[in-house]
Amino acid sequence: MEGIAIMGYLAGTCTTLAVVPQIYKAWRTSEAENVSLKMYLVLLAGLGLWFFYGKGINDLPIMIFNGIAFLLNLFMVYLILRHGRSKKK
Repeated sequence: MEGIAIMGYLAGTCTTLAVVPQIYKAWRTSEAENVSLKMYLVLLAGLGLWFFYGKGINDLPIMIFNGIAFLLNLFMVYLILRHGRSKKK
């Protein structure tokens, strides 16, 4: 594998896993009130487009990284919807 390909895989891994700390925090604390739903919805749209772009040019790494990122961010949207509402005291 060439150096540029390794760099691409490292970049894909970093950007795909970037949401994991936020997911962990929202899951652990059951709080996501200050997390922007709109940002994640726009991100999901972009990840979906990247996935289909990768499919269109037959680029498996683009499809894999963006597909996994889409699923992770979709789970974060679920956590926002579940825990993001203000809790009345």
